[in-house]
Amino acid sequence: MSECWRVGILTVSDTRAQGLRADTATPLIRRRLEEAGFVVSETALVPDEPQRIQERLADMADRLKVPLILTTGGTGFGARDVTPEATKAVIDREVPGLPEAMRAATAKENPLAWLSRGVAGLRGRTLIVNLPGSPRAVEECLRVLLPMLAHALEMVGGTSHGSDAAVVARS
Repeated sequence: MSECWRVGILTVSDTRAQGLRADTATPLIRRRLEEAGFVVSETALVPDEPQRIQERLADMADRLKVPLILTTGGTGFGARDVTPEATKAVIDREVPGLPEAMRAATAKENPLAWLSRGVAGLRGRTLIVNLPGSPRAVEECLRVLLPMLAHALEMVGGTSHGSDAAVVARS
């Protein structure tokens, strides 16, 4: 990858936010992104609350002008799994091909991948992609997603360097 894209991670989980369960997905995402040449500037953890998720996504996209936001968690069937709905509330246009590709590729090994409700979309020049919460599913999805990210970000018109490109996820 010729560009040095900065990226952040927003983890959505009640149990992890309350300290009841260790967050293993975020370090995995960080490691895989850094191995691929991305720079993770910050990570954060919020509970499964639509308003908190929406505020973070909008803040990162609008105030910080970030080109990429990756979320993890909250994409299942549980009553409090609301990351896709929160994401849809803040995006302007959906990018259905990314989650479709992740589900299709990962379902070859694990048919439960079809149960993921993750979405992807654009808010201005920011690409937002929902990843599942389990480390195994995250790893599988990143294998599909990573080869497409640089081209996707170039298409959106984001920049790879400087303060306008800083991707920050915070609690």
